[in-house]
Amino acid sequence: MAATALPVTDRFLEVLERLSEKSIEDYYNPYQQFQWPDRLDEDRMWMSPELLTPYGTPVFDELGEETLRRLAKWESINFYSLNVHGIRELLIEVVGRIHMPGFEVPSDFFHHFIGEENEHMWFFAEFCRRYGGKIYGSTAMRADSVWEPEVENFLVFARILFFEELVDHYNSRMAQDAALCDTIREVNRIHHQDESRHIAFGRELVSLLYLRMRDAVSAERLAEVEAYLKRYVVFSVNSLYNPHVYRDAGIADPLALRTALIEDERRRVHERKAIRKPLAFFLKTGIFSDDTLPVV
Repeated sequence: MAATALPVTDRFLEVLERLSEKSIEDYYNPYQQFQWPDRLDEDRMWMSPELLTPYGTPVFDELGEETLRRLAKWESINFYSLNVHGIRELLIEVVGRIHMPGFEVPSDFFHHFIGEENEHMWFFAEFCRRYGGKIYGSTAMRADSVWEPEVENFLVFARILFFEELVDHYNSRMAQDAALCDTIREVNRIHHQDESRHIAFGRELVSLLYLRMRDAVSAERLAEVEAYLKRYVVFSVNSLYNPHVYRDAGIADPLALRTALIEDERRRVHERKAIRKPLAFFLKTGIFSDDTLPVV
């Protein structure tokens, strides 16, 4: 896990100082921030329609309003469940690196990051338990190689950044959707507010980690890293297509529906919209040589 020192720039130091100050200014107590109603209105959508996994395909129009409302409820629970699992994994990785060799400079901001992400995990889990009665399970994508320390550290924070940017696409849309109830909008608004700082930090850190990795490994290894990260992008997007969600929404043959939606090319434009920003970042920094993604 240990690696050489980061090629720290004045810009990175300025970003760290600014974001740390902002974390202090924006601090809130999540246990007092939210007013949890006993129940949420199930006659309203719990997720913006264009964020639902069948959107843009004939299935969306075939399901009918009642089924779509049920689907929106359970896709909402799945989305927040994915946040719970994703945050837990990133916390494990960041805690393992705080004040460790190679991460001396960003460690002070890691304290803010860890505290805020822990609170995010709590309120997402609280939403799932209160209004869904459960947290959906999740599977993790494991590395298919033993990585050098520079590669492992880069991939940890590249995955974190992609996860945060994907989630933020959903947060920012639902926070502004007046058709959603106040509780759902507030949860998404608060998370978007914090994630904007985490994304700004992540982009700076990933850029520096990429430079360090690029100087330490071969061109062949860099190509392997790119291929792995692209598979992770697809894996993350596909996790939104959850057959357990379709079953809970009362849809017949949920596994067949998942397969059909993942294979439907009409979904690609909506998936690309959700990952447009992180893909553009990976291309701009040279992490990705092109925007072609594998079929997984």
